Amino acid sequence: MKHRKLRVNELLRRELSAIITREITFEGVLVTINQVDVTPDLKNAHVYVSVLGSAGRSVITQLEAQRVVLQTELARHVVLKYTPHLIFHLDDSIERGTRIIEILQEIETPGSKKE
Repeated sequence: MKHRKLRVNELLRRELSAIITREITFEGVLVTINQVDVTPDLKNAHVYVSVLGSAGRSVITQLEAQRVVLQTELARHVVLKYTPHLIFHLDDSIERGTRIIEILQEIETPGSKKE
């Protein structure tokens, strides 16, 4: 069952990314679907969305408002017994990773001196 769940996760992520790109326009931000995690009964799907820009909460609100349309399109492209109920979460892992890289670059290497 684990392999099937992984395949369903990846399939839903790819299809949902394509549907969002076609159906919804976001002003001044870049929206990426990082991960989709379906529950074992395949009735719910947690969608982790990364937003590059300042409007993270408004993007999630817009996605939640368009949830029915997204689920309908998803049902047309992916044949499952149940179309999963989409639950959107803001994923800030890219921002955290960028911040860690900035901190590491600020740290002075052991052999160099500042004068």
